[in-house]
Amino acid sequence: MSYLETTKDVYKEAALTPDVGLCCTTNPIWELPGLKIPRIMQEMNYGCGSTVHARDLTNNPKMLYVGVGGGMELLQFAYFNRNKGGVIGLDVVDEMLEASRKNFKIAEEENDWFKSEFVDLRKGDALNLPVEDNSVDVAAQNCLFNIFKTDDLKKAIAEMYRVLKPHGRLVMSDPTCEQPMNETLRNDERLRALCLSGSLPIAEYVKMLTDAGFGTIEIRARKPYRILDPKNYPTDELIYIESIEVAAIKDPMPEDGPCVFTGKAAIYFGDEDYFDDGAGHTLLKNQPLAICDKTAAALKALGRDDIYFSESTYHYDGGGCC
Repeated sequence: MSYLETTKDVYKEAALTPDVGLCCTTNPIWELPGLKIPRIMQEMNYGCGSTVHARDLTNNPKMLYVGVGGGMELLQFAYFNRNKGGVIGLDVVDEMLEASRKNFKIAEEENDWFKSEFVDLRKGDALNLPVEDNSVDVAAQNCLFNIFKTDDLKKAIAEMYRVLKPHGRLVMSDPTCEQPMNETLRNDERLRALCLSGSLPIAEYVKMLTDAGFGTIEIRARKPYRILDPKNYPTDELIYIESIEVAAIKDPMPEDGPCVFTGKAAIYFGDEDYFDDGAGHTLLKNQPLAICDKTAAALKALGRDDIYFSESTYHYDGGGCC
């Protein structure tokens, strides 16, 4: 049995018998004004963060969500696009699709604005999306890509890139790990399906996205997630896993490389009212400016003693140098 078949079996079981906290931590439940999340959707919330960010969802965007879970994030996305088929929900597990259909009926009873027809549920594989090229404004996945091995992950990211419109956004939440994992962990199919042993270092995760062509990367959150300890897992050392929330934007790739925002800022405190580096970056005096890692390196190379640079906070919420 391949690791992908093991994953299907794990989530078939989770669809038939909801398993609170199956693979992931408890996440915030965004109950926006007029939005009620049914309890069953909360119990089937098999994610490690949130992919729902209001600033991505203006002007009725066409949305795609891969790996439907219990339908919670699909319902949240539909809040922003209340049109028939405005949100596409895709899953390879029949039982999960059926569970979502049932949950949407409950959501209709609890939300007078919601109709199940707002969500177009489709059976399909993340490695071969049944979605047209350049047709989606926002694509999302939560705690799915970390399951894939390298070649499959490249395919999944390429598929998301294909279906996004120019300047469209791929919004994701996945576990990451900066420590090396042994081959026993990496090759344990169930641990991979449980969103644990497939975790990549952040730099490697980001490179997979930029290699696919995404010109702008935003790391929006970095949070504690899980511990793999020697008493319960095949490891000789304690392994610390975090989760991150990331947006990869289908912007053209800059000639000097991608813009990767990891939460750095620059503050100019010199004698003038502002500093202009002549390359499109203007720093107002004593006003923090969010900068991508590439801009941070370029400004540091100027060797000035009147600009302060913060370290990466791994929290970026818009604005900034690019």
